[in-house]
Amino acid sequence: MNNIIIYGSIYGTTKTYAEELARETKISAIPFKTIDDISNYDTIIYLGALYAGGVLGLAKTFKKLKDIKDKKIIIATVGLADPKDKTNITNIRNSLKVQLSKEIFENAKLFHLRGGIDYGKLNFAHKTMMTLLYQKTKRMKEENMTPEDKAIIATYNKQVNFVDLNKLNDIIKEIEVEN
Repeated sequence: MNNIIIYGSIYGTTKTYAEELARETKISAIPFKTIDDISNYDTIIYLGALYAGGVLGLAKTFKKLKDIKDKKIIIATVGLADPKDKTNITNIRNSLKVQLSKEIFENAKLFHLRGGIDYGKLNFAHKTMMTLLYQKTKRMKEENMTPEDKAIIATYNKQVNFVDLNKLNDIIKEIEVEN
């Protein structure tokens, strides 16, 4: 089978997951910006960082796929939001529905991983966005805050890393399942 791991990462946690997945599965991992055609792959595994409600590079990558017939598509998002929280998952999946065709969304196997953040490494635009989000969240009444809102406050201006490479095991099992 001709398989590929494609990833969209800015600060490195998604790249960490992609490289470990490549090591474990012996499938090449490449950044989304460097791939021209994905139609010749049987299994397409996409790992993408969550930024401002979207998955980095996801829409751009899957626009290159004309026909999903006989394709296995696996998508894993990587973000700060706790993937055990049902509201977070609902929000992420609603975002995926906007970024993907209905056919790809309905046929893809979806996974959600936790990443991290290091405010010291954020570029100006991302630092500004996080500061504005923090200030907005800080003004909320605590009883109205979601777990994600509380996490924004708890991690603000810090370095946190929730990467758990063991969470790749479910993705590896899915890769091994025959179409």
